[in-house]
Amino acid sequence: MQYAIDIAGVDEVGMGCIAGPVVAAAVMFRCPVPIDLVCLLDDSKKVKPSMRKQIFDRLHTVPEIDIGIAAASVHEIFTLNIRKAAALAMQRAVRKLVIFPRLVLVDGTSTPDFQCFAQPIVKGDGLSFSIAAASIVAKVIRDRLMHRLAKRWGMYGWDRNVGYPTLEHRKSLEKYGTCPHHRQGFVTVKQLSFKMNFLQSGAAFVSRRV
Repeated sequence: MQYAIDIAGVDEVGMGCIAGPVVAAAVMFRCPVPIDLVCLLDDSKKVKPSMRKQIFDRLHTVPEIDIGIAAASVHEIFTLNIRKAAALAMQRAVRKLVIFPRLVLVDGTSTPDFQCFAQPIVKGDGLSFSIAAASIVAKVIRDRLMHRLAKRWGMYGWDRNVGYPTLEHRKSLEKYGTCPHHRQGFVTVKQLSFKMNFLQSGAAFVSRRV
């Protein structure tokens, strides 16, 4: 895993959620990766929340580490679809970097158009320092956002599930229906918030709450 001043790593968080925006981060190391982070940077899902926060704070203490953070809203997810919205968030994150990269490394199998060279890397958040850092930054930012939303919409348990379709979240949808932060176009949201009658011609939604 190498660093270079013109290479950025990008990752997104929240594609698998049924509520809240998708958040992306881009990270460019314009210096050697700090020694204390070498053994800590990894896929955000493999890093404990307390350690993610420490890494996030440490990344922001180094002036030579360039970080861009962006999101795509629930409305954009509904309008574009989740994959295009995630790509939009990643493009926005790259544009927020102080130095525009010559090469963008992306976790996954494909890349958006960044107006520069881009390389997808399967499981890249475990292979690239910059992608790993981006995954942690995006995760911390999105979790904080969902925790704030939980103060207004506490019935969905977003301070615990951050918008993922956990059993708690699904039961809350069945009981309370949706709120403005739910991804209304997702089939799971429709199925859980409305009683469905499956017909040969397709699914018919009725307005009575379950």
